Amino acid sequence: GASRLYTHQAQAINAARAGEDVILATSTASGKTLAYNVPVLEAILNQPEARALYLFPTKALAQDQLRALRQLTEQLGGPAFGTYDGDTPQGARTRLRQRASIILTNPDMLHVGILPNHGLWSRFFANLRFVVIDEAHIYRGIFGSHVACVLRRLLRVCEFYGARPQFILCSATIANPGEHACRLTGRDDVVVVDDDGSPQMSKEFLLWNPPFLDRAMVARRSANAEAAFLFAEMVQHGIRNITFARTRKIAELILRYAREALGETRPDLTSRVSAYRAGYLPEQRREIEQGLFHGRLLGVTATNALELGVDVGALDATVTVGYPGTIASVWQQAGRAGRGKKDSLSILIGLDNPLDQYFMREPKELFGRSPEHALIDPSNLYLLQQHLPCAAHERPLTNDDERVFGPTFAEAMAQLERQGVLEYRSNRWFVAGARYPAERVNIRSISGSMFALLDESNNYRMLEQVDSATAMFRIHPGAVYLHQGETYLVTRLDLDTQTAYVRPVDVDYYTTPREINDVRIVRSWQARHFPTCDAYYGQVRVTQQVIGYKRVQQYTETVLDNVPLNLPPQSFVTSALWFTVPEEIRKQVARDGLDFAGGLHALEHASIGLLPLFAMCDRLDIGGLSTPCHEDTGLAQVFIYDGHPGGVGIAEKGFQMLERLWEATRKTIAGCPCQDGCPSCVQSPKCGNNNEPLDKAAAVAILDMLMQKRGANERVPRL
Repeated sequence: GASRLYTHQAQAINAARAGEDVILATSTASGKTLAYNVPVLEAILNQPEARALYLFPTKALAQDQLRALRQLTEQLGGPAFGTYDGDTPQGARTRLRQRASIILTNPDMLHVGILPNHGLWSRFFANLRFVVIDEAHIYRGIFGSHVACVLRRLLRVCEFYGARPQFILCSATIANPGEHACRLTGRDDVVVVDDDGSPQMSKEFLLWNPPFLDRAMVARRSANAEAAFLFAEMVQHGIRNITFARTRKIAELILRYAREALGETRPDLTSRVSAYRAGYLPEQRREIEQGLFHGRLLGVTATNALELGVDVGALDATVTVGYPGTIASVWQQAGRAGRGKKDSLSILIGLDNPLDQYFMREPKELFGRSPEHALIDPSNLYLLQQHLPCAAHERPLTNDDERVFGPTFAEAMAQLERQGVLEYRSNRWFVAGARYPAERVNIRSISGSMFALLDESNNYRMLEQVDSATAMFRIHPGAVYLHQGETYLVTRLDLDTQTAYVRPVDVDYYTTPREINDVRIVRSWQARHFPTCDAYYGQVRVTQQVIGYKRVQQYTETVLDNVPLNLPPQSFVTSALWFTVPEEIRKQVARDGLDFAGGLHALEHASIGLLPLFAMCDRLDIGGLSTPCHEDTGLAQVFIYDGHPGGVGIAEKGFQMLERLWEATRKTIAGCPCQDGCPSCVQSPKCGNNNEPLDKAAAVAILDMLMQKRGANERVPRL
């Protein structure tokens, strides 16, 4: 083992020893686990009554850290510890509550199993000294905002028992570790340790752009096919690797393609590859992890479930199929190879979309780029209305709780009281009736309302539940849905009972929804006045409607057909940025012989695709609209909005960095070699208008004039 601590480990341990809340934000495999285990174990050995709560985003990671804790403490003769989650037997739960000094769990179990039953945990909470939050960068967006609410509920319960626990957080490298830690935990000041002192071995990093399939340079070879080829080649040459895919479906597809290739050249190796993703049984995941660790498996296709710190041994290479959404994830995934004293290879395969192609053409932007800001909003009114009844069930609420839950507390309480969810008596709010509100709140979704998926071929067995906020997009009639490696077709969607009926199928295509949007301005909160235009950040009402879907060939990515649908619109209030394009620019675009509406549309598509450069979000977390004449203002406008009710700060970050977003958008559109627009620059697979009209040259002209690269009376340069 190591004889000395790395500098960042020593700094974090000393901060924790001094009683400070601390976040350690360093690279993958930099020894962050030791930085929280040492101060926690020291405290417990010196004060046996002390307790610690370890939170991990997944059960798999908790199990992995349990093994690490056992190795660290085997010479100490204690203390008692264990995992407490949905897989823990009832008898073991009682023993852990009564005897364990350290509980390893996940936010879901804390929310629905521990906090509502805090009376059973009174001794534990009264002596709680440490709350450890591992992989803190994972807690962003809606999930992170939910977890921030859960942590505020935790602190209320601790306060009731007279405890004020200290936070130790570990994170991948992000742009705002201190701010993120404060917003997540509710604490005002958190010590930041981000100067990585661990040794770094050599890593070759390869950007792999699939070749064009035609002379028009519009369509590229399937990234999934390229990934399967690389995966099979590596396995045949004994190169142990993980290939990361964005979705469960794609991870399974790549494995299928690779096995077909290996079956023709090295059939003896088809049993030495596997897929790994959420949805597998815990014992299946443990078997795959151990197979990688001990070398029985040479390759695994995985979702980001394996991006986190589960120990799978020293790998030789990683392949990432498509930019995973954040710089942090790029380095987390690449960091799975070359642990210890091994050199390694990482490959990023570019998808056919603006963000991936931006990095393929601008590799310095990828390697020199600072990590993104992790964004959460614990005061999101919609989330708070779900968590305040949970908090009231745990301990009656008072006006003083505004200091815990923030500025939207009063408004949320008033609405809950009007709805009869909470009732006010003796200067306190209680949950109305005999309710258990936590079981109705899914902290990994926005709405808390779920659709059930029933298998028609198997006595209508429920396969899983889908958040109602995304149901229209994922389980519309005709949608192809993947569950635990099996492909299903949605035959019927019953909106009244919130039920989707499916049957197993064997098809060679997948589906993508087509939607149309309407955006109405509710209020403006902030304004920025540029020499060429005005930009705003504020609140909007978005109405979305799924109007159909595309069937897309799996291997070639060819669109087979467009199928119309007649589903009801959905409406929600969220945050947005928008900017006006003045009449002078419209007139100049017309004089250039270009399509102004097509330019706005192209600009909107590309801007949405590139916003994840600046905010830790997925392309699916945001939406947009462009119009030459908006109903509310009569002006040409482009909107980009948070795709979840209330928003989580994505549009606000875009508003703050609007000039950089324009610059990246212009560079992407102008740098794409296609003639009229393609998925790599301005086309969007979600567009309900079939990507019409789109005008690349007009988009570049508009951006040039917005950024004053040319005047409104200068002729447009040809692309």
